Parts: sequence; C-alpha cells; structure tokens
Amino acid sequence: MSAGSKAPQPLNGLRMVEFTHMVMGPTCGMVLADMGAEVVKVEPIDGDRTRHLLGAGAGFFPLFNRNKKSIALDLRSPEGAEIARRLCAQADVVAENFKPGTMDKYGLDYASLSQVNPRLIYVSLKGFLPGPYDHRTALDEVVQMMGGLAYMTGRPGDPLRAGTSVNDIMGGMFGAIGALGALVQRGITGRGMEVQSALFENNVFLVGQHMLQYAITGVAAEPMPNRISAWTVYDVFTVKDGEQIFLAAVSDAQWKVFCNALGFDDLFNDPAYGSNNDRVRERPRLMPVLRERLALRTAAELADLFERHGLPFAPIRKPEELFDDPHLLATGSLADVRLTDGPKAGQTAKATLFPITMDGERLGVRMDPPRMGEHTADLLHGLGYTETDIAALRSRHVVA
Repeated sequence: MSAGSKAPQPLNGLRMVEFTHMVMGPTCGMVLADMGAEVVKVEPIDGDRTRHLLGAGAGFFPLFNRNKKSIALDLRSPEGAEIARRLCAQADVVAENFKPGTMDKYGLDYASLSQVNPRLIYVSLKGFLPGPYDHRTALDEVVQMMGGLAYMTGRPGDPLRAGTSVNDIMGGMFGAIGALGALVQRGITGRGMEVQSALFENNVFLVGQHMLQYAITGVAAEPMPNRISAWTVYDVFTVKDGEQIFLAAVSDAQWKVFCNALGFDDLFNDPAYGSNNDRVRERPRLMPVLRERLALRTAAELADLFERHGLPFAPIRKPEELFDDPHLLATGSLADVRLTDGPKAGQTAKATLFPITMDGERLGVRMDPPRMGEHTADLLHGLGYTETDIAALRSRHVVA
C-alpha cells in the first residue's frame, strides 16, 4: 500500500459492481473504492476504450480506476449477461453510465436486478435526469455550453470550457454521495433504491450562484474575465520580468494590511477607497494604479510579503509543476500507481488522491489500476464457476 496504509476503510465488506467508462462513472466507483469497498469493474471483452485514449484522455484510466478489480465480459452474449447478473445479485451497489435503455437489454436495469436483490442500491450516471433532454448524448463540454459554465468562463463572445472534466468528476461524486445516503437509508429500512446523477443538472448546480445573483440584483452575471468583482484586489497581476501572480485583499481589514505592507499609505488614506464597496465602485480608476506599482516587484517578493502578512496569493502554476509542490509532497497527496496500458505500461506514475483525510490519514492506493480482465478468474470462481467452465467461456470469447 503506497499511501494512507493506516486510513480507515469505512466501506470494507461492501461490494460494488460498476458498468462504467470514461470519467463520470469511474469517479463514482473510485470514491467508494478509496473508502474500502470492493469495486468490480465490468469491462467489454476487448477492454475499456478509456485505456487507450490519447492526449487529454491519457490520464483517465489510471486516475479513476485504482483500488478496483477488473472482469472482462461480453454482455451481448447470453452467458456474459448472466455472469453480470450473478455478480449484481451479490452486490450492495451497482453503477452504470450508459445511454438510457442500454442496461434494460441485458436485464441489468434496476427494476430487473432489484427483484432478485431488493437491498441493491443502483446508481445511474447520465447526461440528463429524466425529462425532455434525456435522449440527448451529453459530454462535459456539451453541458458546459448549454448550462452557462462555458459562457461564464470565457471572454464575452468566446465561450470556453473549464480546463478539466468538472461535471464528469463532480457528477460522479454526487452519485457516490447519493449511494452513501442510500446505504444509510437501507440500514434503516432494509431496502435499496435507485440513485440518479446527471451532468447537466450538476453543471446547473455549479452556476446556480450566478442565477441567484440575477434573481436578487436584476443584473445578469458577466463572464468571469469581464465580471463585476465583489472585491477590488482579486486578480492576476503581471509583475517584474513578465511573471504573473494572483493577489487578493477581500475585506477592509485585508485592505489595510495590503496598503501597510506595500507602503501604499496614500491609497489607504484616500476617502474614495474607504470601504470595500467604495473600492469596487472605483475599481476602473484604482486597478491601473495598482498594476503600475506592483509591476515593479518580483513575483517571489510579493509571494513572500503576502505570506508573511497572511494575505491571499497564488503563483500561476501548470499541472505538470504540481508533481514537485512541497505541500502536496509533505501531505502525501500523491501516490504511485502502476500504469497498465500504452507505451509506459508497467511503469509507475504519481496520481492525486481523494482530497480528504479520515482519522487524520489520506485514503491511499490499496490496489493499482487493474489490467484488463485481471480478476476475471477469481471473480468467476466466487460465483461457482469451475476451471473447466472458465476455460470454455474463454474459448467462446464470453470472458477475457
């Protein structure tokens, strides 16, 4: 175990079977797996296509599929679908993120499975909750565009998706939260339930603050690069030698510290800048002055100054630079995982851990991301199949 070896495993003894791919569904399973659940990933007979994505998708499989077992099945064959149903009969949780109606074809929908296993908690992770849009094919980018997030992220007239799979990841997390709530309810009633989580509704939840801003003020939210800020000093500044740094002062008390630390007594004593709301109203006049003065300082000098005075600041970092972040290294936030596919198969890489502690410990990597079908034989043995049975299933390409 590479990290969090002493961490609690509150879901130890719980079995989850997931029929998932890409990011949203695997994230849901990863949350439960990190907390100790036995998570069985059911892959197609030729493996999860996410294993072989290039570019921005290259990190999907190794990040979201740790702590899981893999069984490869051909669900289109009656025998493969039967194996899947037998797995689900032993499961506490089943998760899927296929198009509506897909699981019904194999008798793997909630209505069918719950007749055999009434304690089952079934998590459907979709593009849209049931309604007029539920027939559409959704992607993170699709719902960001139609749900206002791309509009808020980009410049006016230039909608821009957020720089990571925010809806996929959060949609999976909300599915996991629903599953955990359903588990508590099952402890009371003895019965399971279906939980649904969706990308579009997740995205709308993310922009809900902007919707309420409009409802309260009557003023539509501007895209973030053109927004009316709630604070004056809350921006990226280009400083000496062209470096950039984010600096903030978000209260009257912080404004005083900011001005004292930087020697801006004239600004602090100017009555036009007396309160936060005054400074917001005067932002068009104040910001050019701040940019001109701060441009004379280095990013390192400002970072040191802000840290010593307890003011908010941030260097502008690229993702690849985070491998060497001293805080992440000191807190055990990165753990080795073995890569299973591609040119670096068999090598290890640092992966980010789930961002919580339990009993003071990070939830670590108990099992590397699985090779395709790595646990097929063991899982089939657990269902009562013999070696002869398994060999015959392999020869007919029902399992791999």
